[in-house]
Amino acid sequence: MSLQNSAESRERFRRISLEAQMKDLLGLISGANTDLISYHEVARRVRAYQQIEIGATTIPLEKIVGSVGRYKDFTREFLPRNSISQDRWTRVDKVLHSLEGYPPIEVYQIGDVYFVRDGNHRVSVARANGLTHIEAYVTVVASSIPFTQDDFDRDRWLIKIERAEFQVQTHLDELRPDNNVFFTEPGRYQILHRHMFVHHYLRNLDLERSGSWERLQWPDAVASWYDNVYMPVVDAIRKYELLSQFPERTEADLYLWVTYHREELAAQYDLAPLSADAAVATFAHVYDDRVLQGMFKTARFGLFRALGALDRPMGMSSEEFDDARSRYDAGERTLFEAETDKAALRAESDEAAQEAVEGNADDAFLMPVLQPMP
Repeated sequence: MSLQNSAESRERFRRISLEAQMKDLLGLISGANTDLISYHEVARRVRAYQQIEIGATTIPLEKIVGSVGRYKDFTREFLPRNSISQDRWTRVDKVLHSLEGYPPIEVYQIGDVYFVRDGNHRVSVARANGLTHIEAYVTVVASSIPFTQDDFDRDRWLIKIERAEFQVQTHLDELRPDNNVFFTEPGRYQILHRHMFVHHYLRNLDLERSGSWERLQWPDAVASWYDNVYMPVVDAIRKYELLSQFPERTEADLYLWVTYHREELAAQYDLAPLSADAAVATFAHVYDDRVLQGMFKTARFGLFRALGALDRPMGMSSEEFDDARSRYDAGERTLFEAETDKAALRAESDEAAQEAVEGNADDAFLMPVLQPMP
């Protein structure tokens, strides 16, 4: 190998190592995850274990999104980080430019993307040299979720898995086939699931208080939540054209934000749950994803608060405010308060059951116990 080629390899490594540092720095500033995707994390979440070896073939480098064991050593573009040895990387680079060539890498395929089992340095070198494809021994891992390359931008793969899990838990797609419950951030479907739990609890509590022996079953509770809790908020979101203020978000995203906003107002002003219309109207007065409009609303809100002029939420009429305060005084509580009460009652019932076991007090088992939701 000529000295010139060795120098070129070292210079190539130096250049892309600096690029990796810049990518990581920008990731820290923007909050973007610059790591490769962990194969084991994806396989665990999709419960993908059945494997079929299809042998050697040529695959696109851009569709390699992760690694089995070295996902922390390279960026998502397979740029080498500080943990990568310059000597080893440059040796692989020299082989690429020699007559020897190197053997195919080994990858797992899930959906339309690949994870490196062996050959991370070769992928990094190939990409640094502008190649678009690479020879690979491919093992297909069966998955019910059809992943694409785009799913691995902004953790959409995780959202896709969470939605599939949510459907297994709720069967919402079967109960309401035309639903449009999609999120842009991971972790949201679990919150929605919890909202359904609390709605289930509240509806059955209402039935119990009315003296009815009827109890709402889980599928009926899911449908009831969608029709009576979720859709009224979505209808208000559409009425106020709220998506135009949050162009990168979905109605489901805004539903959760409006719900959280409603809880904040209830706690701050001692209010019963606001109507969907009032919750969206007050939210729209304060928040906006568009830069200039958002700055204006934040400044206006800060000014009103500094002047002590926020005796009621912005965008809320005095009639709506008085009605919500009256309902609060009458005992009506919010979703969060209901969830807190439900957790406290469950803890109390668990403690009573434990005391019954320890003290052999059979009468304790006759008290009503809140059963866990499905």
